[in-house]
Amino acid sequence: MLQAFTQLVHIPADDVHIEGMLKLPDNARGLVIFAHGSGSSRHSIRNNYVAKVLRNGAIGTLLIDLLTEEEDTNDQARFDIPLLTRRLLAATRWLKAEQALQQLPIGYFGASTGAAAALQATALLDNQISAVVSRGGRPDMADIEDLNSITCPTLLLVGGLDDIIIALNNEAYRHLHCTKHIAIIPGATHLFEEPGALEKVASLACDWFRQYLPA
Repeated sequence: MLQAFTQLVHIPADDVHIEGMLKLPDNARGLVIFAHGSGSSRHSIRNNYVAKVLRNGAIGTLLIDLLTEEEDTNDQARFDIPLLTRRLLAATRWLKAEQALQQLPIGYFGASTGAAAALQATALLDNQISAVVSRGGRPDMADIEDLNSITCPTLLLVGGLDDIIIALNNEAYRHLHCTKHIAIIPGATHLFEEPGALEKVASLACDWFRQYLPA
């Protein structure tokens, strides 16, 4: 039986170490890795709120910075999807090598450009990722071939007032051939700052992961 714990982790990736916060609730049924978007970090208030809701639903979370502090000042690195994907793969493999966590099914929660990295990593890891959720994401920045090859259940969450992102998500959605759903949050913009919007995102994400992360 897994007991609750919190741990600051440093994961080797490329020639650097990326930093993350790993938190497990008692009797965790799975673990979700958060891939943050451009200009965001593991300290994101929005992602930390979603992560708390997941942990209340017996799902562990790893909020990780895919870029170092120095790299995050570089706009080119922030939008380098292959780099973000490579770092996410490194974090996933690190988790799978941890003996105490090896049996936990893994999901991805991606925001903005982090959603593209999450989808590409999912495709590269084949059947090793159990579920994916994108919040205000840019799945259109993932390779079409990768979108076509994804097999795990994928949920796209988009603000109802974010017309451009809705169109981009709809285009990516056409290329997904897995169990999939796109949910439009009424009255919400890109950051889901409107009253009740983030709560709806967290609820839908938790329900998705609880449904598709095998116990």
